[in-house]
Amino acid sequence: MEYNNLPAKRLNDPGGEDKPQIFRTLRNIDLNLLTIFEAVYVHKGIVNAAKILNLTPSAISQSIQKLRAIFPDPLFIRKGQGVTPTAYATHLHEYISQGLESILGALDLTGSYDKQRTITIGCSPSVGVLVMPAIFQAVKEHAPQLLLRNVPLNEPDVQLAQFQTDLVIESGSFSARALGQNVLYADNLVLVCRRQHPALSEPLSIENLRNYDHSSFMTEGQSNHALRQRIDEIFPERQISFSSYNMFTTASLIGSSDMLCIMPSRLYNLLRKCWPLENIPLSQLNAESIEISLHYNKLSLRDPVLENVIRIIRQAF
Repeated sequence: MEYNNLPAKRLNDPGGEDKPQIFRTLRNIDLNLLTIFEAVYVHKGIVNAAKILNLTPSAISQSIQKLRAIFPDPLFIRKGQGVTPTAYATHLHEYISQGLESILGALDLTGSYDKQRTITIGCSPSVGVLVMPAIFQAVKEHAPQLLLRNVPLNEPDVQLAQFQTDLVIESGSFSARALGQNVLYADNLVLVCRRQHPALSEPLSIENLRNYDHSSFMTEGQSNHALRQRIDEIFPERQISFSSYNMFTTASLIGSSDMLCIMPSRLYNLLRKCWPLENIPLSQLNAESIEISLHYNKLSLRDPVLENVIRIIRQAF
């Protein structure tokens, strides 16, 4: 083989530090050549690489010649029935193999490539503290290569429709046909106050409870108008003097005032560990419940990785 007449202009010629130079350089390279390079390197021969890639040995040889015109090295030297890589080729292999693995991981269309991928899940803070621990444990058990990222909700139906987030977990439902929904669990509602609240020592009646200000828990993008209406029927003309997107702020306020708040029982049982909260038993309210659902774009079901995550989450509840 003759390598003395290789072109002077090489891949590693200085061309400036700016990013556009990188794209101009890559544009001049047929990236399929890198696949052929890897096949020849791994299988230690042109004939073997040709069989793996379903190409002719001649086509593989021509591709290697093109690579030699790009890189300042012969790359492979004939040895017996095969070839042996040069030191420079070994250096290239370390980077090219990592790059191809990263591309395969990003283009994992079958869900079988065991590489990291980030799944985004949008939910409000009050829902996140209840569902994310169980989701994290389930995903780590069944798909440990996946990473989870919890993102805030702005317009959840838009976020799903425009693929700004993979999944959304919240109460209520969306009217768009393109969005799917699975109920994870239903939670009864409870009326919450601080410990030693005056209402705890008074006769339990709607009239007495109406004397106290209320805080609203329907403030985190939830849109269950029917439930709101039923609550208003239980507490007609109730005075809502405080609302917050964050239930932790609300719990702190309830624990230090005479304000009342309606919240899901699971959230109450969690928050009472941090703040001095008590449950006022009220059968009319306790009979009401709120459903927490997993929402997704139906087109996402074509993605086997995301479809598997949806199945894992459903089975966790």
